[in-house]
Amino acid sequence: MSKDTPKAVKLSGSVPVRPKLARYFESLVKAGASDLHLKPSKSPHVRIGGRVRSAPGKALSSKEIFSMVDEMMTDRQRAMFTEMGNVDLAYELPGSDRFRINVFLQRGEVAVAVRRVTRKIPDFESLNLPPIMETLTSRHQGLVLLSGPTGSGKSTTIAAMLQHINQTRACHIVTLEDPIEYLYEGDKALVSQREIGIDVPDFQTALKSVLREDPDVVLIGELRDLDTFSAALQVAETGHLVLGTVHASRASQTIGRLMDLFPSDARQRIRQLVGFNLRAIICQKLLPSIREDIDRVPACEVLLVDHHVRKLIVEGRDADLEEAIRSHELEGMQTFSKSLYDLIQGGLIEPSVAYDASPNVDELQMMLKGISASRAGLRG
Repeated sequence: MSKDTPKAVKLSGSVPVRPKLARYFESLVKAGASDLHLKPSKSPHVRIGGRVRSAPGKALSSKEIFSMVDEMMTDRQRAMFTEMGNVDLAYELPGSDRFRINVFLQRGEVAVAVRRVTRKIPDFESLNLPPIMETLTSRHQGLVLLSGPTGSGKSTTIAAMLQHINQTRACHIVTLEDPIEYLYEGDKALVSQREIGIDVPDFQTALKSVLREDPDVVLIGELRDLDTFSAALQVAETGHLVLGTVHASRASQTIGRLMDLFPSDARQRIRQLVGFNLRAIICQKLLPSIREDIDRVPACEVLLVDHHVRKLIVEGRDADLEEAIRSHELEGMQTFSKSLYDLIQGGLIEPSVAYDASPNVDELQMMLKGISASRAGLRG
């Protein structure tokens, strides 16, 4: 235990003594809400069904909000909050869900945003993910990327992938997370979860030691900079399956975002490494469902790296990736248009929602009319 970790705080980041915020977490579970917001001089707000709404409860002052989160912080986290103006915490209700807590300053006052992460890890079917996801978990080497904006369900999809591996393969899974979001109970696999700021100071330190921990599968929570992505490539290249997330909205944009991390004179070498180690990019958008038993569903663009896609990546022809996806849909790839079409046909989303989310409305309209993009000569 590090010298700045109070005795009242577990190494997992949970607090054994019931914190004042726990009553808010219990209300969040009871209401079926996904998020909680506490802002000075405002009543609590929650997100239900993708929409933020006011909830019962008195307005709190900045001092009252800070008092509640301060009792949950280690000395290290307090110092980080003082220096950076924000800090991440985690808390687990006994026998219930886990909560990811971001404490931040706004207009000089303390505010809190809480994301609820349910204890039960959903499977591919309940998440309405494409069948290819299960196939990807059978890979033993390479890089699989989940991309999308914040709140697009990337973490949940990766959790479903790791849980499937956990249930089907005798291996060692190591996760590097900031903070830990889902808790895994070892099944066929041995699962080691390292939380940045609790178990290890930072991503760089965690990545330097990960290969000495004898992993088969590695989750790097977010590929946020040159160091984390370089390490992910190295781990993949040395014969491991690596899962990671990127903030990008399309497969082609994901490649471009990663290339931008490197100086221009290194990008061709990195393209070679990406081309030979990347296995798939799955881009997600979460959309409101029209079914009463489903809150939101993911629309997914799926790029699988075959010989043709590898050649496009190495040659820097990122703009041609969407057409490659479109021409290989029978092999498990799919465009956003195909995903949106399937969601409409399956009675999961309204056409108007699909049109608003579509990057290619003309293509989606023709698919709904029974006209294929290839016959129409569409090219994105």
